[in-house]
Amino acid sequence: MRFLLRALLLLAALPLAAVVLLALALQDRPLVSGLAQPTAGDIERVRQALGAQDPRRDRRSGLRTVAIAEEDLALAANVLAGQIGRGAARVAVRPGTATLQASLEAPPNPFGRYVNIEAAFREAGAVPELVRLRIGRLPLPGFAADLLLGAALRRLTATDARQLAGRIAESARFGDGTLTVTYRWSDEVAALARASLVTPQDQERLHAYQARLADVVEAAPGSLSVASLLPPLFGLAAERGAGADPVQENRAAIVVLALYATGQPLQRIVAAAAAWRAPARRTVTLAGREDLPQHFLVSAAIAAEAGSPLADAIGLHKEVDDSRRGSGFSFIDIGANRAGTRFGELATESPRRALQMARTLAAGAAESDFMPGVSDLPEFMPEAEFRRRFGGLDSDGYARVIAGIDSRIDALPLLHR
Repeated sequence: MRFLLRALLLLAALPLAAVVLLALALQDRPLVSGLAQPTAGDIERVRQALGAQDPRRDRRSGLRTVAIAEEDLALAANVLAGQIGRGAARVAVRPGTATLQASLEAPPNPFGRYVNIEAAFREAGAVPELVRLRIGRLPLPGFAADLLLGAALRRLTATDARQLAGRIAESARFGDGTLTVTYRWSDEVAALARASLVTPQDQERLHAYQARLADVVEAAPGSLSVASLLPPLFGLAAERGAGADPVQENRAAIVVLALYATGQPLQRIVAAAAAWRAPARRTVTLAGREDLPQHFLVSAAIAAEAGSPLADAIGLHKEVDDSRRGSGFSFIDIGANRAGTRFGELATESPRRALQMARTLAAGAAESDFMPGVSDLPEFMPEAEFRRRFGGLDSDGYARVIAGIDSRIDALPLLHR
């Protein structure tokens, strides 16, 4: 009888304990304020850093060392926080230690609007050790923090990220504002790294959409509009998403389309795709142009996978880069970037919105449903002309053109928020 009474008391106490934990973990004010907006300069810096480490430049195996600045770690943390919970983060790196602070928006609840996280790491060989973790007002003991971190990493990656890092990294050292990682590169490491980015479930999804795309383009003429590709792929997303996860289905459809429009093989992100049926090459167009599908679909894929701030920044970076040494700054390209960003956002905003958009597109699509008219906007502007006419990226003139583009996007029923 005593055992039964204790069991009943324990069962009664569990809901109360859960309420107490939620009350301690959630807070009304964010520890880190504001959804971070990566700048074009941020993207350029990261692009150059990644380019310097690109294994295609030097395919030899062996030890390599990369120094990652504190601001680039913060950029990555901000992008991740924005993807997980419309949050923001900051990172501080000091000799031997590093700290992370982040705030994520919580779903509606009576306890608080934000999940505030504070974590501290110290050097520990190949993989830094988590030595302190606080969620809201709730401090977690070391073993619990370690279990929680492992579960989060497994959720975010296809493999055990810490185990993978342990196999690749030789050392990770915290300096004054810099994380220096020494790692061993090989073909096996490259395959492991690619596998860690795409879960088996996502690989199956990508395979399904690649197969559908191959069927669609097989009998198509030499060129075809984005509008002719969206209905069959999102028709499949509507079928599969009705009984599963429509957000993930839409993401997979967008990624396959983005890679196809840019001429990139799927095997660049999924090694197994080398054995899958590849769709025949066709020219993809939007508004009669071959460049706009790339702007639209790449921005959509980035927004679907990483959140709109990063997509906007990458789209803006390309236009600034073009104004300096490419085809020139183009508000037409910016329009395609921003329309694609909105498309990717809404296609993955929630399960309800994802399924609704998939079903709408499956019924048929015209370019005017998802791409605003932008042919009247200026393009091919060298940097000097752009600054003379619009005064730079922080000017009122530039802001007015962007506001006009956004108004055109808002007027499209498919992309209206």
